[in-house]
Amino acid sequence: MAGNTILDAVRGYAVSRPDAPALVGKTCVLSYRELAEAIAEASTWLASPRPLLLALDNSPAWAVLDLAAMDSRIPVVPLPFFFSAEQVIHALFDSGAGSLLTDRPEYYEKVLVGSGLSLLPSITTEVAGQVVTCLRVADVPIQPLPEGTAKITYTSGTTGAPKGVCLGGDAMRAVAGSLRAGSDASSEDRHLCLLPLATLLENIGGIYAPLLAGASSHLIPLEEVGLSGASGIDLARMAGALHASEASTVIMTPELLQGLVVAIESGFPLPEQLRFVAVGGATVGVRLLERARSVGLPVFEGYGLSECASVVALNTSSEYRSGSVGRPLPHAHVHIAADGEIMVSGALLLGYTGKQTCPVIANSWATGDIGYLDDDGFLFITGRKKNIFITSFGRNVSPEWVERELTLNPAIAQAAVFGEARPFNVAVVIARGNAQAVDQAIAVTNELLPDYARIGRWIPASTPFSPANQQMTPNGRLRREAIYSLYREAINQLYEEHDHAVL
Repeated sequence: MAGNTILDAVRGYAVSRPDAPALVGKTCVLSYRELAEAIAEASTWLASPRPLLLALDNSPAWAVLDLAAMDSRIPVVPLPFFFSAEQVIHALFDSGAGSLLTDRPEYYEKVLVGSGLSLLPSITTEVAGQVVTCLRVADVPIQPLPEGTAKITYTSGTTGAPKGVCLGGDAMRAVAGSLRAGSDASSEDRHLCLLPLATLLENIGGIYAPLLAGASSHLIPLEEVGLSGASGIDLARMAGALHASEASTVIMTPELLQGLVVAIESGFPLPEQLRFVAVGGATVGVRLLERARSVGLPVFEGYGLSECASVVALNTSSEYRSGSVGRPLPHAHVHIAADGEIMVSGALLLGYTGKQTCPVIANSWATGDIGYLDDDGFLFITGRKKNIFITSFGRNVSPEWVERELTLNPAIAQAAVFGEARPFNVAVVIARGNAQAVDQAIAVTNELLPDYARIGRWIPASTPFSPANQQMTPNGRLRREAIYSLYREAINQLYEEHDHAVL
């Protein structure tokens, strides 16, 4: 096993830059010397070799526990707060975890006991100035995990029983090293975590990469940075946190970027200290990136998957191509299969939890995404392989492409496009404007699309697509089956009206 570059970096900076801030919380600041000491202290009582569920809000305590578990070679299972009780119990038994560390003991005790589980006496301790409770669960069977599993991240594309991706430490450290280099991170940087640390991208890009660079990572509660639940955004708080922390780097989803762009366009002052805004998690429209750059935001789109230990490709300040997700990072190797599917090798998962098969073929991961590499090696994503539908005229349509174009118009907040085996495409729309504004937005968008990809009719959605109603994954991808199931009758009615008109 290769050396632990992250822990080695922390210990090295604890000597060379002992008083430099490493982790900055709401009420606690840990210097590199204090961080090294906190990791060593936590490692002494994280004695169990069984996986550990980690359910805390963003804070220095989250990072210390994660790093201490890494030091003790204990697999960590980050739990998002938006997980349902059913999903929490699934993660517990699926991973074979013996305990849960949390700053919300009453809630999780209620979840565990309410599911019929017996608890051993809990343990309360203080980590990085924060009270943390260890809830110990009796009678959870040990589960076999791939050798070397350091983290189990549960994919967000599923509902009741999410799939556990087992990652090794070497893979995550390789990605962190590439991100450090790709973002030109230095000891002068201040990274503000806007995403939950349970999100693999923020865990690696928001803690590991800054620590490798000797930078500081600002880990304040999600409510303080304007996030609530899986999709609520308070733009004023987010903008305020960016200014207060003097953040130089952040990671955003397209939805967060859209909100920040709108806020700046509406008069919020530009956080001028920002030098690198990484955007990922879902497809980002070219026009949104152009709007962001036009208001002075240094945005860089990237691409990654949990099965590839997060980021695979990233645009950088020195290598940038509009419309692409950047060149593959040094740790990753990308090639395109005959059918257009993107294949990745390099830092890959070790396997899945349980008995689920892990289809790594010839040391490559079939991503399920369709795309291409241009002559200069920049990667372009055109859609999801499984989402492509074929119209009744035999033309292939990637709905993500059409949806991306539609939502770049201010009148349309969200859109889901359908048209499998149909003579025209239908969009289910969350509107920002009235029906006439949506009609005009669709007409303008249709002018940019070939005829087979254009929208023939649209219907208004009753509620926004969100993780809360199971119509969107937490990282911003539409759950198409759930949306179609809800609006099936209205969609079919449009086609019936068309058929009668033709007759």
